[in-house]
Amino acid sequence: MTLGIDIGVIKMIITHAAAVHGLDISPEPVDLARVALKRLGLIGKGTERDRRPTTDELNRLFRCFDDNDRLTLPMTRIVKFAVATAMRLDEICRVEWTDLDVDRRMLMIRDRKDPRNKTGNDQRIPLFAATGFDAWALVTEQAKHLGQTNGRIFPYNSKSVGTAFRRACVEVSVKDLHFHDLRHEGTSRLFEAGFAIEQVSLVTGHKDWKMLRRYTHIRPETLHRLAASRASSPLETRAAE
Repeated sequence: MTLGIDIGVIKMIITHAAAVHGLDISPEPVDLARVALKRLGLIGKGTERDRRPTTDELNRLFRCFDDNDRLTLPMTRIVKFAVATAMRLDEICRVEWTDLDVDRRMLMIRDRKDPRNKTGNDQRIPLFAATGFDAWALVTEQAKHLGQTNGRIFPYNSKSVGTAFRRACVEVSVKDLHFHDLRHEGTSRLFEAGFAIEQVSLVTGHKDWKMLRRYTHIRPETLHRLAASRASSPLETRAAE
C-alpha cells in the first residue's frame, strides 16, 4: 500500500514538471513500473476492514468505562455518539455548541475530511436515533454533564479518547477493534435501518458509492427485518395490488 502511494506521488511530480515547467519528461515509465510491481505482487489494494463490534462487545466496553472510577472521560457517551452519527473521532472532539441547531436537531461538522476539498467542506447532519443510539439525547446528556453549552460539545483530546478506548478493549478482551470501526458500524446500521445510499451519505459525508461501500458491512440476517417491514407497509401492499 505504501509503495503504491509512493509511485503515485512520483508520477504526480513528473506530470507536474512536464505540464507546468515544460520539462522534457514522460510519466509513461512510472505507469510501466506500476504494472510490473502489480504483476510481482509488490503493490495492490489494501485490505479493507470489515470489523464490526457485537452488541455483547459494546456492552462489555460500556461496563468497563462505567465501572472505572479513575476515568474522567465520558467514554460510554462518546462511543454511543460515534455509532449514532458515524462521525470520525477528531470530528467528535472538535464540534462546538454553536454548531448545533437546536430547533432542527442538526449538527454542523466543519471542514469534513475530503480528498478533493481540504477546507470548506462543511456538512449538516441530523441528530436522530436511527442506529440504535439517540444522538440528540446523548448531546442533551452531555450538556447536563458539562453544566454549560460553551466551547466544544466534547472538549476532550482525541488521542486521550483513543487511548482510553484501546485500554478498555484490552481489559475486556475485545480484540482487533479500532475506534474508527465505530464509523463503519454507524454507517452499516443506517443501511440496515433501510436508508438509501443518498440518504446515508447525508450523514457520513461520502461523495460517492465507492467510498461509502468501504464503510458498509451489512449483516445478512438484518434482511429478514427489512423484508418484513416492507411487506407490512401499506404503500408496498397497495403497489403489489
